[in-house]
Order: sequence, then C-alpha cells, then structure tokens
Amino acid sequence: MNANQIIDALGGTFAVARLCNVKPPSVSEWRRNNEIPDARLQFLKLARPDVFGPAPEAKPQGEVSDAA
Repeated sequence: MNANQIIDALGGTFAVARLCNVKPPSVSEWRRNNEIPDARLQFLKLARPDVFGPAPEAKPQGEVSDAA
C-alpha cells in the first residue's frame, strides 16, 4: 500500500492526524510526498493492525551445530 491508500484506509487525513497527534497539514504532506515517516508508520501499524494485516512471523533460527 502506498501512503494515500494507508491514510484512506485509516479514515482519512483528519483521522490519521488525530491518531498520530499531529496537525492535518502534516498528514497532507505525507500524501503529497507519498511517504509516511518511518516512526509514524510503525506507530500506525501497532495502533491499527486491522488495516495492515497480521505481522509476518519470524522464521526460527537454525540450530547451531556442536561439531568441530
């Protein structure tokens, strides 16, 4: 999803601004630049996982061999 799609899915510019505790012009700038700042995007993913879907599961690390 691009920034516009994410913002729309979250309820629009004003809803995202309210959620992130920023002013709407900041979110409008994200739309214009098609880029949500990394810290805000991480927050949005945690705050609204329903919009982003389940987090990918980490793959287990392989076992360490004792063989020398």
